[in-house]
Amino acid sequence: MDDPAKTESKTSKLFKLLLKIAVTAICLWYVSGKINFQKAGLALQNANWLYLLPALIAFIFSKLLSAIRLNIYFRNINIHLPGWQNVKLYWLGMFYNLFLPGSISGDAYKVILLTKKYNTTYKKTTAAVLLDRFSGLLGLGLILSVYSIVVLNSTIYISAIICGAILAVIVLYLVIKTWLKDFISSFFSTLLLGIAVQASQVVCAYLVMASLNIPFNQTEYIFLFLISSVVAVLPLTIGGLGAREVVFLEGSKYFGLIRENSVVISILFYLITLFTSAWGLFYVFKNPLKEKRPSAFSR
Repeated sequence: MDDPAKTESKTSKLFKLLLKIAVTAICLWYVSGKINFQKAGLALQNANWLYLLPALIAFIFSKLLSAIRLNIYFRNINIHLPGWQNVKLYWLGMFYNLFLPGSISGDAYKVILLTKKYNTTYKKTTAAVLLDRFSGLLGLGLILSVYSIVVLNSTIYISAIICGAILAVIVLYLVIKTWLKDFISSFFSTLLLGIAVQASQVVCAYLVMASLNIPFNQTEYIFLFLISSVVAVLPLTIGGLGAREVVFLEGSKYFGLIRENSVVISILFYLITLFTSAWGLFYVFKNPLKEKRPSAFSR
């Protein structure tokens, strides 16, 4: 006889997956009805695809920095995971998050695997993974506040974004200092890495713009990219697909940008994410924690 708790858990996961698929489909349907496919196709046809290779490299570099940041949190709780293994585990997590949203998430997988292997508590490993996410959002918020000064004309909006970003940093610091003292020693180093991660992705976005022959001085596109990155973190759609495009579409109306260019930027960035995350499939069949090989990342 099936365990009712397990059955309920499976039903809940299925419901959440179907809901994500539905929201993704609705978002894409909405966007598709607002853009001119001929113009979008022309933008792709005239694109300089050579820029997408360095864009891909910039994105991969951002993920390597993310893996290093996460490993700092792991070491705070005495999980001394060799750097190369950590990178492989991180890539596996990316694959789970993007391709298997209805099953165990990449973050949950890391928590379960490391808790068992290193005989620590779920509370500590969960805190490490969540703090990794939060430090990334802090970096995103700080960069967003800088771009708001350049892009926005409203002093109220600029002040709100800047104050919100600074307040978030202060609040997280106080939370860690009060309740998560294991991680306080790495607060500033992980915050700097969080900024570096987001800066690398901004470089990726600029290179995607360059591929579409969009001038770099049109920083409104980058501002929308940063906002869409915040929205993509919310578990509303499959890997942020659809949600990003809606942000770009609506934002392009506000700033008077070409809607087709905005949506194409979003889709190209998603495809870069998709391509990068797909390589994590290899570690589904090969446990990333079985091998131990010294590397530059573990030094």
